[in-house]
Amino acid sequence: MKASIATNQTILVVGGGIGGMTAALEAAECGKQVILVEKNPTLGGRTALLYRYFPKMCHPTCGLEINLRRLKGNRRLRVLTQAEVTEVSGRNGDYTVKLKLSPRYVNENCTACGECALAVSGQMPNPYDYGLSQIKLAYLPHAMAYPQRYVLDPAIIGTADAEKANSACKYGAIDLAMKEETIELKVGSVIWATGWKPYDAAKIQPYGYDRFANVITSVEFERLADPHGPTGGKLLRPSDGAPAKNIAFIQCAGSRDENHLRHCSRICCMASLKQTQYVREAYGDDCKSTIYYIDIRAIDRFEDFYRKVQQDPTVGFVKSKVARIAQNENGSLILHGVDTEGYHRYATEHDLVVLAIGMEPEANGIKLPDDIVVDSSGFIEGSKDGGQFGAGAAASPTDVNRSVQSATAAALRAIQVVHKTAAVEVA
Repeated sequence: MKASIATNQTILVVGGGIGGMTAALEAAECGKQVILVEKNPTLGGRTALLYRYFPKMCHPTCGLEINLRRLKGNRRLRVLTQAEVTEVSGRNGDYTVKLKLSPRYVNENCTACGECALAVSGQMPNPYDYGLSQIKLAYLPHAMAYPQRYVLDPAIIGTADAEKANSACKYGAIDLAMKEETIELKVGSVIWATGWKPYDAAKIQPYGYDRFANVITSVEFERLADPHGPTGGKLLRPSDGAPAKNIAFIQCAGSRDENHLRHCSRICCMASLKQTQYVREAYGDDCKSTIYYIDIRAIDRFEDFYRKVQQDPTVGFVKSKVARIAQNENGSLILHGVDTEGYHRYATEHDLVVLAIGMEPEANGIKLPDDIVVDSSGFIEGSKDGGQFGAGAAASPTDVNRSVQSATAAALRAIQVVHKTAAVEVA
């Protein structure tokens, strides 16, 4: 067991997405020592995988680039990637945390030149494209990855490809002897910013996600629209590569449903409204987007964006919860249901169907400390002793803007905890 330099005046932030980065930066810039841990090889979370934000339609590089610059310049903030919390013990102001560090097989000498990736032939589904593309077993996660270092997937170890990658590196950055490590930290407060994951669309049987190639999720569509994504930004049908010009967006796919997720995921309506504009940008007036909805939840400043999309002649709205999806012989999809405005049945054909998939807390797959309190959906409310906090999408379904606000609030609460601890020790 290795001990890391940390004290009960240190704040631990678990999760390196936009919420975790914000919480860590706010606490560090207030003068606190912060350790930010992320289980993946890079920071940025799901925000880094977006093509654009709503409602301004700007690219995520806007916010992430600024945060990365702040992070690199702050000596009070230490980042550990490929690190998972395995145990939290102790109490408010005095926690002991065990972390498991998985090997990257690439050290700090890496210049991100890419020679290792060119040398290997083995591939795997690209997790940063939700498996829609293939990536080499030696890879840089994405263009904005931090740290800007390549990763060797564990599957490469012991193969000829591992030796090829090692031989190709001119800087001594490949370390095939790296092993899993466990370290122990002493911290005063813990912020859980573990984010969210898309609900498993295959569980929504009437929509045929696991049967029909041309039924995809909203997060997959986001990658299709991105010029750095699997199709170079072209909106193509997965089944045959044909242009998808007539697209259905189904709202509340897994949300607000007692059989799936009881809660409203809050971002889905705005995400689909945004994605209709990707279709317009790709095809101009020669396209059709149809949003099938129960109701549109666009509040505050998002109402103006909703009104703008409503005025777009290429976008239609059908007030209906789609009952089922069938596929015809050419791979197109037939949506069946009842339009509740007029109460008439429909059977409408589309090239592609996009499921506005619900948000599930990533913490549902994590063994949290016994002291943590979660709501009925698994979102983190905090700890009984008042020393641990949920932040961002780990605390509730939320968009990027509100995630940042939530993370800032969590940082302030964590700072209060370590301040009180320091005051008690002085007394």
